[in-house]
Amino acid sequence: MTESALSFRRATPGDVDALVALVESAYRGEVSRAGWTTEADLLDGRRTGPDDVNACIDRTRSAVLVAEQDAADGTRDLVACAHVAEEDGAGYFGMFSVRPTLQGSGVGKRLLEHAERFVREHWSLPVMRMTVIDVREELIAFYERRGYRRTGIVKPFPYGDERFGIPRRDDLRFEILEKPLV
Repeated sequence: MTESALSFRRATPGDVDALVALVESAYRGEVSRAGWTTEADLLDGRRTGPDDVNACIDRTRSAVLVAEQDAADGTRDLVACAHVAEEDGAGYFGMFSVRPTLQGSGVGKRLLEHAERFVREHWSLPVMRMTVIDVREELIAFYERRGYRRTGIVKPFPYGDERFGIPRRDDLRFEILEKPLV
């Protein structure tokens, strides 16, 4: 992918169905196995839904960022997304999804950089935080290579709340990662 082929914008309500499909394809089911971010061995069920995505778009100090590239038919093709918001005086990064067949191509790295710049420039926040399932060592290593550090702060996985998926194991929990943005 060439540098100029990728562009970024804020999502609109008209993007919700495409965003849900993208997020689900990156994390759930067999199609997610085409990429390396799959959670198919950890969780079944949904990863997100239209209600979640609409809430992120509508919320104050919140944005769903999308990455698009030129499609063969001359239109723009949504290939990645991430949600950023202000939480407790910091930026929060989540819902990070890249089309499975494009994972490893640099799209995710560029979107993460764009999200950090967005939070720093639009909201002047000093740090970005995220939660990652702590058994996702390869994913945590991806973030560490980009300046995030493990805080050692863990949160329990919300077992029984199917909005977060249906766990396939009983040892899941979230760890908070953090990166200074100054």
